[in-house]
Amino acid sequence: MTKSFSGTRALAGVDLTVVPGEVHCVLGQNGAGKSTLIKTLSGINQPDEGEILWQGETVAISDPVTAIRIGIATMYQELDVVDGLSVAENIFLGHEHDRAGVTDRRRTAREAAEIMARLGHPQIGPGREVGTLSAANKQIVSMGRALSHDAKLIIMDEPSAVLDSEEVKNLFRVVRELTKAGIAVIYISHRLEEIREIGDRITVIKDGRTMATNLPVAETPTKELIELMTGRTVDNVFPPRVPVADDAPVLLSVEGLALSGVFEGVDFQVRAGEIVGLAGLVGSGRSEIVETVYGARKASAGRVLVEGRPLTPGSVRAGVHAGMGLSPEERKSQGLILDEPVYRNVTLASFTRWARGGVLNERAERQEARAQLEALELRPADPDRPARTLSGGNQQKILLARWLVHGTRILLLDEPTRGVDVGARAEIYSLIRALAAQGTAIVVISSEIEEVLGLSDRVLVVADGRIIHESAASAIEEHDVLDLVMKGSAA
Repeated sequence: MTKSFSGTRALAGVDLTVVPGEVHCVLGQNGAGKSTLIKTLSGINQPDEGEILWQGETVAISDPVTAIRIGIATMYQELDVVDGLSVAENIFLGHEHDRAGVTDRRRTAREAAEIMARLGHPQIGPGREVGTLSAANKQIVSMGRALSHDAKLIIMDEPSAVLDSEEVKNLFRVVRELTKAGIAVIYISHRLEEIREIGDRITVIKDGRTMATNLPVAETPTKELIELMTGRTVDNVFPPRVPVADDAPVLLSVEGLALSGVFEGVDFQVRAGEIVGLAGLVGSGRSEIVETVYGARKASAGRVLVEGRPLTPGSVRAGVHAGMGLSPEERKSQGLILDEPVYRNVTLASFTRWARGGVLNERAERQEARAQLEALELRPADPDRPARTLSGGNQQKILLARWLVHGTRILLLDEPTRGVDVGARAEIYSLIRALAAQGTAIVVISSEIEEVLGLSDRVLVVADGRIIHESAASAIEEHDVLDLVMKGSAA
């Protein structure tokens, strides 16, 4: 399979064979060609060369409807649900149950409820409006849509990205049920531990080419997989910690912060050069805490201080003016303007710097963005490309560049490596550590406990909207954190 866009080769020779009843994992760095491959198998793209054989016969998958008709269903990494519709309407979108031209709502609701029960989420009622659901529950609805088709192959692109540990276990239960029934699954994930648990065989893609295929999961060392993906070894993922100076000033103070019905009594400080990690399950209140600190939500009690000066509650402008920046959990929908060029996304928080007398100096704006992007090793370092065309790791670098250009002293990073491959993760970890070494105060949220502990100097464990534990990150083990969040959420 080959595919080019505007002269750029996205697929340069990909070979992949999937058999019934297996979980075939596809690995590769961001930009390796995985998304293009998925879209080609799903009928969104048409290959330039090569062929697709389905059940032994060559087929032309001209559009997504054709893919679904022959038995290929796809769950995309980016949530593809329609907020204004109900759960049932989303699940059967495009293949509604009709009776004499009228939607059979009773049957639709009944079968949607059965699918949600099969997924282990009967509490997500068929009549719920999807826009009221969390990102994790929207992902469950997207899974339900894939299951609603009589699919023989289900493609799952980063299905666990917004799920907590218990939801991932439930996802794996569903995947095993599917494969027992003879359904094949193409599973794409950057989490190698997931591949080990759920996969049967592995295909590795790099620079649009198949580097290796049909590798048995149980017999292929992690080191070999990383070398195939990156072309190099990645021995030390987390950079060494740099001790925080005893006399380092406190840049951020949070005192008795509360958001009615979400969290309460939150107190912590972050010193210059320190990385503080927030660990907790999805729904524990951790994201809402940093959003309130930033001013995107208005606290119902408590206060936030930067270098001892209180900020106006619920004012993003006040937070940014004081030197605070946020990289949100959903970077594509909340952090970036995807159809704007990269340089405009970088300069967004500092726009007035290049405006004089109502005239914008775009040349200076672009030069400043380019210099920062080159320093962060954005690939490709083209400031004029639309932001949506870049990989997840490079989009995360755009957000970091935005706040570096602005001169931010306090960084709030919510899921900074979600959907980012192992090579790009190492780069982002190094960038975060380098910023801390330069005196930036950093707060990191991650669903991956290993990431919180490996990157942070100090960790705060959050459960049920409360901080239930605080310690040096080096003084607590991953299983201890998991025990705390499970007990805390059940208390």
